Amino acid sequence: QVQLVESGGGSVQAGGSLRLSCAASGKIISINTMGWYRRAPGKQRELVASITSGGGTNITSAVKGRFTISRDNAKNTVYLQMNSLRPEDTAVYYCNADRITYIYYSTYLSRSQGSQGYDYWGQGTQVTVSS
Repeated sequence: QVQLVESGGGSVQAGGSLRLSCAASGKIISINTMGWYRRAPGKQRELVASITSGGGTNITSAVKGRFTISRDNAKNTVYLQMNSLRPEDTAVYYCNADRITYIYYSTYLSRSQGSQGYDYWGQGTQVTVSS
């Protein structure tokens, strides 16, 4: 009923820029905090940046000053603008939403119902930065 779909990954040379997008689909009422994580080869997944529904942001020190996170609540979309990319930014980037309130149709009740789901993830998008 609710999915996160990412786009915008690709290959770029060091110093270049990319913009990732993540759109939540479904009959969504609200999304709490959204974030971007990444997993580099041989490393654990790490938080890159997050943004609350009110616009408060948290950006990891490794990308502070180079990456910017933003969101469009009307479009249920979160963005990650990545500038001055470095080879060490190479990773699969994943979008996350920690809580989504949405409407679904209950065939049991034969009516629409509201519900909440937790910890949604996108499919991941590859970002490769060459030196």
